[in-house]
Amino acid sequence: MTVPALTLRHFILKQQVISLYRHAVRASKGIPDPVTRKETVAWIRSEFERNRHLTDVHLMEDKLKIARREIKSILPTLSHHSR
Repeated sequence: MTVPALTLRHFILKQQVISLYRHAVRASKGIPDPVTRKETVAWIRSEFERNRHLTDVHLMEDKLKIARREIKSILPTLSHHSR
């Protein structure tokens, strides 16, 4: 099985994804109910894990935009992080 060569764009996108994930987890700390906070973090993690193995740059960019939008709607404190 051949592994596709990763470009600089892949690495940049990966860093953006990691940054968004960290911001989302940090922002979830503002959720007062511990059960809701735990469920929210679990959902965030599962969504990122589900898309972990993407290699198509355009698909990665689209998924990143969608993730920013969804996280912003769920955790409004992230509005400063969206682009």
